[in-house]
Amino acid sequence: MSAGDPYQTLGVARTASQDEIRKAYRALAKKYHPDLNPGDKEAEEKFKAISRANDLLSDETQRGRYDRGEIDSAGQERAPPGYGANGGYRDFAEGAQGFRYGGGPGAGGFSQEDLGDIFGGMFGNRGGRRQAGPERGPDRSYALTINFVDSVLGTTSRVSLPNGSTLDVKIPPGIEDGQVLRLRGKGGEGTQGGPTGDALITITIMPDARYVRDGRDLRERLPVDVRTAVLGGPITVPTPSGSVRMNVPAGSDTGTVMRLRGRGVKEHGRHEAGNLYVTLEVHVGKVDDRFREFLKDHAPAPDLAEAGDGEGK
Repeated sequence: MSAGDPYQTLGVARTASQDEIRKAYRALAKKYHPDLNPGDKEAEEKFKAISRANDLLSDETQRGRYDRGEIDSAGQERAPPGYGANGGYRDFAEGAQGFRYGGGPGAGGFSQEDLGDIFGGMFGNRGGRRQAGPERGPDRSYALTINFVDSVLGTTSRVSLPNGSTLDVKIPPGIEDGQVLRLRGKGGEGTQGGPTGDALITITIMPDARYVRDGRDLRERLPVDVRTAVLGGPITVPTPSGSVRMNVPAGSDTGTVMRLRGRGVKEHGRHEAGNLYVTLEVHVGKVDDRFREFLKDHAPAPDLAEAGDGEGK
């Protein structure tokens, strides 16, 4: 994985669409996420690299400037061609508003004012420095892993940022694995009074041992004893929002499906609450002597078709 060119870092072509970039980032973020690779420093560094690459390429303005050679893969201004040795500067330093300046051999160095005069001459502004206009700050990409129940009911999670601060992220009920949340104004600072960029949060949902999602509905399998299956009766059903009691119809068998209305994905916006579908699995359990004797004494009804065939032979 290249640490330089963001296209190589994400493994996409320079002509890749935003959707292709987003899919590549999701796949790599899930593979190298620190939560899924605890203690793996190499995975952590790769995760940081793909996050930086996505920050650059997911911002159309920044991507365009990178493609034109105006900024490097870190988002820093490139030196204009034709100055210093071999058409570039040496010993660059960082100035305010992201300007870079320095001196080639024997050049004695340039101040930011010198650069303003040079650019002013290049663009016909000989009477003073050319002022850069306001620019929007870059978007910042982060990854957040949540559990299945929180994805169903909704929650608020906290993301730790590289600078040590935290960001509270409101997770809506029914969020999908791989979905990206955009938090307006929570990204990088703008320059020259430009607006702040956005924070892009890619969500990873941990699978659950009990529930499987089917659109807005949930499904689970639940064991039931033979007596309850045969005679019917109440059972306790775990749901994401708490356990509830429901009655099993008499004569139920393995594969019988019962529905709990409104116990699936929580309602949100225009979406109604989903349902929870419970599939019964009849378990014999521990057999006592009375049940064993009952089975010995009980004679199943004869199959009439087989009885007729037997008499005809």
